[in-house]
Amino acid sequence: MRAQRFSRSSTIDRISFDDEAGTLCVSFRDTGKYVYYDVPAALFEAFCKTSSAGAFFNEHVRHRFRFRRDPERRRFGPKA
Repeated sequence: MRAQRFSRSSTIDRISFDDEAGTLCVSFRDTGKYVYYDVPAALFEAFCKTSSAGAFFNEHVRHRFRFRRDPERRRFGPKA
């Protein structure tokens, strides 16, 4: 599993990629973790190099891959 943290992003905390499964996990700061399926490794590599994680996500990931919220990720508080 490969991972990248985005300390400057106000939306995305980190991403990780499972090469065998072709899954991209995106951890959002406010809404939790989501798993995206059948994502090419090249997309993950480009995501790691982007200067704007939120813009990259919106343009290249959002509404393009099947996804689900990670059921193991439990969030507490007003934005849970």
